[in-house]
Amino acid sequence: MSSKPLTGTKVFLMLVAFFGLVIGVNATMMKLAIATLPGTDVDSPYAAGLVYDREISAAQDQAARKWKVNAHVERRNDGGASVQVEARDAGGQPISGLKFGGRLERPTDKRADLTVELSESGIGLYRGNAVSVAPGQWDLVIEGEARGTRVFMSRNRVILN
Repeated sequence: MSSKPLTGTKVFLMLVAFFGLVIGVNATMMKLAIATLPGTDVDSPYAAGLVYDREISAAQDQAARKWKVNAHVERRNDGGASVQVEARDAGGQPISGLKFGGRLERPTDKRADLTVELSESGIGLYRGNAVSVAPGQWDLVIEGEARGTRVFMSRNRVILN
C-alpha cells in the first residue's frame, strides 16, 4: 500500500478549494436573499412622504361621508376567490354609479398581489373574481372612485382557507 506524502502544494490547494467553496456559497445566498426580499415596503419612501398630507385629507373626507361599505371575500374550491362589496350612504341608501376596484395583497410578498376588477351587479352591489388565490393571510384593499377621484379606501386583513 503506497501512500502519497502530504506536501505544501496539496495543503495550499485544499485551503484555496475550501475558502473558494465558502465564498461561492455566501455569494449565492446573498444574491438570492437580495432578489427575493429587497426590504422595502414602498418603491419610493420620499414620494410616499409627499402624498401623506393628501392621504390624511382624503381619510377625513371619507369619514365625514359616513358611508357603510361592507366587503366579503371567499375562496372557492377551484382556487379562485369571489369578492362582493355593498356600499350604502349615511342614510342607508345604496350607492350606485361608483367604480370600485380591489386588490388582494400578500403581506409578506408584493409579487403575489392580485387585482380584482369589480363591476356593479345591482344597485350598490359590486362583485368581482380573482383566479389562483393561495390560502393564507391576505390584505383586501377596496378603492372606490367617483368622476376620477378616489372617494373611498379600506384595507382589511383576511384569512382565506
